[in-house]
Amino acid sequence: MTMDAAVYPDDFQPIAPQRLRPLTALKAFNRLIRDKEDTAQVFEIMRALTGDSGARGYNRMLRTVEGGRQAFLRQELAQRLDDHAWLSRFEPGTVGGEYRAFREARGFTADGLAETAREVAPEIDAPHPVVWYSRRLRDIHDIWHVLTGYGTDALGEACVVSFSYGQTRNLGFAFIGWGAAREIRRENRSIPARRAVWQAWQNGRAAQWLPALDYEALFAEPLETARARLGIRPPTIYAAVPEADKAALKLRA
Repeated sequence: MTMDAAVYPDDFQPIAPQRLRPLTALKAFNRLIRDKEDTAQVFEIMRALTGDSGARGYNRMLRTVEGGRQAFLRQELAQRLDDHAWLSRFEPGTVGGEYRAFREARGFTADGLAETAREVAPEIDAPHPVVWYSRRLRDIHDIWHVLTGYGTDALGEACVVSFSYGQTRNLGFAFIGWGAAREIRRENRSIPARRAVWQAWQNGRAAQWLPALDYEALFAEPLETARARLGIRPPTIYAAVPEADKAALKLRA
């Protein structure tokens, strides 16, 4: 073995396609149902069912001018989103202002979500472009809540991940969305959970492709203007469910 081979043994090691593990995903979902606050199970499901969707998504970024620019810049959005001074610049009614209000009302931080992800997948911080794309999807999840109008109640979470499936074709999103809809239906049959997540998936497919956006520029844009420009349809089925019914759901996906 040469010195170079000894020092850099993995330079030419190919990256194998990520194997789908549906049984692992099912076990993680059952644990999530038993303990609705165990959000690490969400990342376990995503890890088990991501497959090659990350590589496909990153390659799709490279096929557009803005997506390629974002991939070249390789900005870590979690750092920007936790910059309180930067967030404070955005007026109410803008995407950034509404995102700030969304976070403050719930006590969310981008780094908190990242820490939970690291518990399940320590490799999430690897210096690799496809892994960077996975971090990007993680960090824009709450921004998509704001853009789509779905809340953080159980039905809202089921819908936003179904919207995400329409955008990314990551089977983990589909599994969580449809699984949560099933549990909601068991709990309260008057809530049209299946129709709501189906509409969310359709809305995700119909919208412009969101992972490649310049999110810093987007934050300065009025929310309603951004929704219209990006083709994000209103969540009419979700919005028609009484707030009290949504708040009463025990499932927190």
